[in-house]
Amino acid sequence: LAVENNRVAARKRVLKTGYIVISDKAPKLECTVRNISETGASIQVSTTIGIPSIFDVIIDGARRQCRSVWRTDTKIGIAFQ
Repeated sequence: LAVENNRVAARKRVLKTGYIVISDKAPKLECTVRNISETGASIQVSTTIGIPSIFDVIIDGARRQCRSVWRTDTKIGIAFQ
């Protein structure tokens, strides 16, 4: 995969539950964290429709702002801001 060569930090495969926070008023969207590194992660959702390009993600209780770098119908590659 060409994408692998662009990674700044090595990703490790995980299987964790995370949450997407679009706004403080909107309910959190549950997601599955498939892999993670210091600089970003790959998350799986039921659908990427309606998820903006910049949002907060909660992984292991830590809330971080991120932006989507790539997406498919059910997965989003995110870079931490």
